[in-house]
Amino acid sequence: MAKSSGLGDNLYIAGFDASGDIQQLGAIGGGPALLNFTPINKSAYERQGGLRDGRIEYTAFFNHVAVTGGTHEKLAALPRTDQIVTYCRGTALGDAAASLVSKQIGYDPSRGDDGMLTFAVSAQANGFGLEWGQQLTAGVRTDTAATNGTGIDTAASASFGGQAYLQAFSFTGTDVTVKIQDSADNATFADVVGFGFTQITGSTPLAERIALGNTATLRRYLRAVTVTTGGFASLAFAVNVVKNETAGVVF
Repeated sequence: MAKSSGLGDNLYIAGFDASGDIQQLGAIGGGPALLNFTPINKSAYERQGGLRDGRIEYTAFFNHVAVTGGTHEKLAALPRTDQIVTYCRGTALGDAAASLVSKQIGYDPSRGDDGMLTFAVSAQANGFGLEWGQQLTAGVRTDTAATNGTGIDTAASASFGGQAYLQAFSFTGTDVTVKIQDSADNATFADVVGFGFTQITGSTPLAERIALGNTATLRRYLRAVTVTTGGFASLAFAVNVVKNETAGVVF
């Protein structure tokens, strides 16, 4: 894969597409805390991993939309509930994405001498660490009927489970369910048991994280599909999946 710039990236916050109001991302990081296990008979540090953590820090422009709600209304509420934040490195099918179940910390304004007004926000992990995966939708996808998405190639089958994130931006209709399917040959797909998001029947925006057991098998090709029982007119959404390549702890 060729090197690329950070142009054309997206940022989703709890079912809200804030991409057009984000100036920059300051930090996207995580991983386990480093625990010092150095005994007195060693001349260098010995370390082991501790609790996992994660953070996504970003700077937003001021965008106030009184009627429908803009980025200001979303962030100024300073919600105490969990906020799922997803950063998309590009918006092509299969591109990298980082997601985080987080608490929003701060919405602090800064006005420059030139009049520029920006707000600093930190999304800090709550219960799960930062998770990097691949996009199963090309940025925001809009379905107007039950649809089978295009599969992505994850290189090989793995039996270490996985996690998936849904960002649902708008919905019109009776019901719709977003599922993830897998395939060995990119031709014959089947539902992955446990990889179906909660059925959407009402208001959006919303966001959700789901996880498989850490011995579940995911085959080489993955895709996002929408199914319905009563019908729907439109669903705008984004999905990314994390396919675990090694055994780990599933929370």
